[in-house]
Amino acid sequence: MAMMVLLVALLPVVLGIDCKLMPFDCSDIYNSGQTVIQRRMDGSVNFYRPWNQYKRGFGNVESEYWLGLENMYQLTRNRKYMLRVDLEDFDGRKGFAQYSSFSVDCETDGYKLHVSGFSNGGTGDSLTYHNNQKFTTFDKDQDLREGNCAKVCLGAFWYNTCYQANPNGVYLWGEDATHDAIGVVWYTWKYKVSVSVKSISMKIKSVF
Repeated sequence: MAMMVLLVALLPVVLGIDCKLMPFDCSDIYNSGQTVIQRRMDGSVNFYRPWNQYKRGFGNVESEYWLGLENMYQLTRNRKYMLRVDLEDFDGRKGFAQYSSFSVDCETDGYKLHVSGFSNGGTGDSLTYHNNQKFTTFDKDQDLREGNCAKVCLGAFWYNTCYQANPNGVYLWGEDATHDAIGVVWYTWKYKVSVSVKSISMKIKSVF
């Protein structure tokens, strides 16, 4: 297990990211003009976590991590950002989805997601379904389902009733019908909730 290091660096401070909120070295999250806000690639990090950890951020910047909802809010509240989601399946096929506008509201408003302007890179649009939704974890239910989508899908996200995208679900190895709907799913790419992707990364970039 990689050691998590706390490091406050100048670049994240300029970007508005508070590294003090994060239990890992966040000096390297900014790369090629993009800020990686989420990444899954090998199942090395448990993403079934409570609200406070999704607020602060967690993981290992060299592999899998979540930047933190508060940092996403601080980044996007005064500047316009675009979002790109890169995906790869277990057969080596790759694709992406791009959105011309991405922002997250403050905690008082449930860290509500605002995303629009979809461009297709072969994976389809699984995120617009989550637009204008508040963030839900297993200990803070803010979705539109009668039950808690985070508990049903074993993840945490801007769930609607519940998802077309479940990037923070359980890391599974491709298609597994015995673990339906709990994996790392981008539904509009495979059109099966039993198919997990090999990797997913969500990257934002300032557009002015």
